[in-house]
Amino acid sequence: QVQLVESGGGLVQAGGSLRLSCAASGTNFSATTMAWYRQTPGGNQRELVAHITTGGSMTYADSVKGRFTISRDDAKNTVYLQMDSLKPEDTGVYYCYGRRSFRPPSWGQGTQVTVSS
Repeated sequence: QVQLVESGGGLVQAGGSLRLSCAASGTNFSATTMAWYRQTPGGNQRELVAHITTGGSMTYADSVKGRFTISRDDAKNTVYLQMDSLKPEDTGVYYCYGRRSFRPPSWGQGTQVTVSS
């Protein structure tokens, strides 16, 4: 059973920074593609924020390019999301996602990020 546990959410003023962490267990982490999704208030589905492959290739949603950075530490079984220059529209619940080839995906429980104007 893969477990993903997020931490690092909170309340921050616009222009501020937060770093989210997601610790994984029960999987071969280095063989797992990881991502961060978010669900904004009023949104009816989770949207992809950033994605990092097992080889370290990263992709970002257009709305966060240049402000957010995803990274992974395979020795610590952890993926991070550094969020800078936060905007009120970044407010939402952020979910960690992990998937290995030929296996169902796993989700964390989510962590709340609130950006005040």
